[in-house]
Amino acid sequence: MQEQEHVLSVKVANNNGVLQRVSGLFSRRCFNIKSLNAAETEMSNVSRLTIVVAGDLKVLTQIKNQLMKLYDVYEVRILEDAVTREHILIRAGKSAEDRHKIIEIANLYRAKPVDVGADSIMLELTGEPAKIDSFIDLLKPFGIIKMVRSGITALERD
Repeated sequence: MQEQEHVLSVKVANNNGVLQRVSGLFSRRCFNIKSLNAAETEMSNVSRLTIVVAGDLKVLTQIKNQLMKLYDVYEVRILEDAVTREHILIRAGKSAEDRHKIIEIANLYRAKPVDVGADSIMLELTGEPAKIDSFIDLLKPFGIIKMVRSGITALERD
């Protein structure tokens, strides 16, 4: 049976060391974090961690319970119905010819050029993780030089 991915939204105190304590909890219990994104919320003293983990319901419940034991954790939600997005910066291409073909692909995905080199181009794209994966797959034949993904950010729907 394949493990299912789950998205957790964790509200924590915006204090030094909180991220280390949360990630330490995962490593001590041998849970793998597939994606982790941390940023301030609408309240400057509260941060939201968006964590993607793989596992069954038993593992997910255990993770939630362990997180709630941490002093700086205010809330842990398992997001079932949420808007998820990811951001990518990617530099690709080996020649000026490649650059033109890459721009055509970028236009299909509404990716934005942010830097142009002699033979390559850097693009940014925001979207659902599946869209990002598809975009990367189309750029692979042109040679991906560098790439960074933000990890998933998510908010539950109303």
